[in-house]
Amino acid sequence: MKKNIFFVLFLVMLVLTPVPSESQEQPDSLTTRVEDARKRAIDFECPSYFPSDWEEIESQYTAANTAGASESLLNPILDAYDDIFKKTIPLYAQAREDEILSARQDLISTGLTRSYPEYLTQVDDLALAAMDQYEGEDFYTSRDTAAAALSEYEAFLLAARVYLKRQEIIDRGFDVFDPENFDNADIVALTAIDNFEAGDMDAAMENAEEAMLRYNLLLSNGWVTFADDRRFLASFEREMAILNRVDVASRDSFREADASFNRAEEGFRSRRYSEAAISFIESEALFAIARQETELKRQRAFQTIRIAEERIGESSEAAIEAERIIEGGIR
Repeated sequence: MKKNIFFVLFLVMLVLTPVPSESQEQPDSLTTRVEDARKRAIDFECPSYFPSDWEEIESQYTAANTAGASESLLNPILDAYDDIFKKTIPLYAQAREDEILSARQDLISTGLTRSYPEYLTQVDDLALAAMDQYEGEDFYTSRDTAAAALSEYEAFLLAARVYLKRQEIIDRGFDVFDPENFDNADIVALTAIDNFEAGDMDAAMENAEEAMLRYNLLLSNGWVTFADDRRFLASFEREMAILNRVDVASRDSFREADASFNRAEEGFRSRRYSEAAISFIESEALFAIARQETELKRQRAFQTIRIAEERIGESSEAAIEAERIIEGGIR
């Protein structure tokens, strides 16, 4: 390929940086403070975490506005919005942390971060910055930074999965089954890299996902072709075993091989091609072993017969000699 794609260049997605929220100016009216407290509660999903409490506060808010929004009515509502926010924010932060840690663990499980630790470190620094901002009660900035970190973990993960999927196709030799579509998938992946380099993240992610779909299809179709090839070889080995009467001479071994072959056939009919291919390989080997076992049995049998014939011959010669001696003595 013209570029060393599918990992190093593909990871230019990690140059993303968070866009911090603009600092919130201190409102100077009680009504504005209530509105801001309410908006902040909504922005951080308080209604989802405490729906009953939220409904009660909203009822008070509606009633206060209907009654003219006096200070005596708004102060308790402001406190209520602040209180529900204080109860929610640790839960909200924990949920974002769990999302980030899950994406990070998925990324590490690909095994590629061992080869490219600098990329993981770069995103980890972003996640730690979000934590520092949260502890400094800069909640909006922390939220945006955490979202950026999660986005980069997920982008890194997608790049890793595209790379691994392509590599699996090559390692299994499936790229030779459909080289034209394999090249087309590579073109889409290269386009994703070009999009990343141009800063068009939406197009980059779209093309990366399309590349993944194309590689998945190639892998699935590759298993079909591979399973069909192994089916042919296993069937041939089975026929050879029957021609050599392995099913009679080595019945137990043949039955074991045949059971594996039947499992493979069932998997093939059910379109479980990877499972079928593995079982066909197993049955092919078992049929071959059974044939070898039968051949060894026959060789031992021939050897036994030869030895027996030699002994019979020796006994016959001894009998003839004894008869000759006896006949000579009589004379």
